[in-house]
Amino acid sequence: MAEPQGPSSGEKGDYFLAELEEGELVMKPYCRCGNPLAEEYYCEKCERQCRCTDVVCVDERTFRFVQDHPPFKNIRVFVASK
Repeated sequence: MAEPQGPSSGEKGDYFLAELEEGELVMKPYCRCGNPLAEEYYCEKCERQCRCTDVVCVDERTFRFVQDHPPFKNIRVFVASK
């Protein structure tokens, strides 16, 4: 699983993994432990309700797309480490 670049492990929160597919933004929710989340955002591994507050982009192109859109203005955005 791709890890957010930038925040330390202590400040990493639940996040959306974002990528562009055929020109459209696709965002999938993940727990801070790296476990993928279903619609209810409950992590079976951590046994807790998650709240995705960060966006981790799979590449620079997606990162620029997200940063250029006003709805994401107050959200932390990172590029996934390789």
